[in-house]
Amino acid sequence: MSRTEADPAVAGPAARPHAEGVVPSQRIREMIARGEIAAEGGVPDALIQPASLDLRLGRTAWRVRASFLPGAGATVADRLSRFAMHRIDLAEGAALEKGCVYLVPLQERLSLPEDVSAAANAKSSSGRLDLFTRLIADNGEEFDRVPAGYDGPLYAEISPRSFSVLARAGERLNQIRFRRGDGPMSDAALRALHAAEKLVDVEARIDQGLAFSVDLAPRADGAPVGWRARPHSGLIDLSRIGAYDPAEFWEPVHPRAEGGIILDPGAFYILVSRESVHIPPDYAAEMAPYLAMAGEFRVHYAGFFDPGFGHDAAGGAGSRGVLEVRCFEAPFALEHGQQVGRLVYEPMAERPDILYGREVGSNYQGQGLKLAKQFSAG
Repeated sequence: MSRTEADPAVAGPAARPHAEGVVPSQRIREMIARGEIAAEGGVPDALIQPASLDLRLGRTAWRVRASFLPGAGATVADRLSRFAMHRIDLAEGAALEKGCVYLVPLQERLSLPEDVSAAANAKSSSGRLDLFTRLIADNGEEFDRVPAGYDGPLYAEISPRSFSVLARAGERLNQIRFRRGDGPMSDAALRALHAAEKLVDVEARIDQGLAFSVDLAPRADGAPVGWRARPHSGLIDLSRIGAYDPAEFWEPVHPRAEGGIILDPGAFYILVSRESVHIPPDYAAEMAPYLAMAGEFRVHYAGFFDPGFGHDAAGGAGSRGVLEVRCFEAPFALEHGQQVGRLVYEPMAERPDILYGREVGSNYQGQGLKLAKQFSAG
């Protein structure tokens, strides 16, 4: 069965130009040209990803005493006066301290068409630093969601969990994706897509998305299966790429003799998926948490999977997904191959004119177990 003969949700862009789905890079440029996405001084093309737009921190941050949502009928500015503790200038850079909560107006603002909504997520490097960040919009009753037709500013809530960071105006911690229609593919359509495109290199487990599991098999060379954040570390300057020795910030994690690892309550881990994942050029995906009853842990999901992720890596074999994991109240034994999350796929409205990988200078194409880009590879 060919792609175009399958379920309509599996059809390529030629079969559904300008249709429902995720807005691609070339249409994001058109949104900028029409003023639907705007910023003082303009929105640089470098912010545009295959299926999303990077968002930049503004010049000011407020230390706030609690996270909040404005709620229906209220703006973020209305609520800020109740929670703001002090103002911080990000123009030359400022430390955002571990355990604190900050609110930062973003440089970009939106004036969306009535049929276009948006969803946001942390960028991959933010998640790998355990830098918890969420988007807030005026009248918002949910984090990371912007309703169709929204006209107003955007804000980032930022809470460093494991490391204090040095942030500057213009840093990109969040990204936003625009869509027409409902979004996620049905399981039937996802099975058809896997049959046509081979989304993972192992048997596909599909149930409300494509399941993925954790790789905790001992490495032949003795390399770690993961990393655990050290509880007392130095400051990380977000603008310094490849500058930090992982040993100063992370402890290597090795499997126990009997297999698996035990997650410690409150600890943060970087692990890797057992599966190699493939996102075809006509699709995008988002990592979603596994069901809460699966265990006392959560995959701290960060970021979208852009069209082309794993598409040309290792001869088309896919790329591993990095898992940001935090354990909750009780120690939890995590075993090799245990299911920890799922990928929710969405069709693109059209194939983007750029793809994840070399075309956009992507940091994580073809990745295995990889820390954030601020850390050296050695």
